[in-house]
Amino acid sequence: MSRKKLPNNEDLLSHNIIIRVSEKLFNKLDKIRKESRSPSIADVCRKILTNQKIKFYQEDVTMNPTMEQLAMIRKELKAIGININQVTRSFNGAKAESNRSYYALQVADLYKHVDAKVDHLLAIVAQLAEKWLQK
Repeated sequence: MSRKKLPNNEDLLSHNIIIRVSEKLFNKLDKIRKESRSPSIADVCRKILTNQKIKFYQEDVTMNPTMEQLAMIRKELKAIGININQVTRSFNGAKAESNRSYYALQVADLYKHVDAKVDHLLAIVAQLAEKWLQK
């Protein structure tokens, strides 16, 4: 598979520049590469030479348990939503009034679960807001 042709030939990287650096400088460039999620050290050097901004990404590992909780709540709310849709479909298809009241009670019970999950979600969001909005 051939590479994609660039519309502007000036953007084509056609010249090699080979330089040698010390171990200390190489480690510094590698650290920048890792923190900026750049594909290579050459890309970092290119950005430095052209005075482009280098975005650094920082991962907060203390947020991992919170993010796992949020993912679980999302998964549970999605499952509850699917159940509500199934019960609603059954409700709309039921002819007898007794069946309809049964399905209505089932949906009410499912909404209680949603309410509990939303309260838990709001508590987590309040903790996150407290952490991020510290002054």
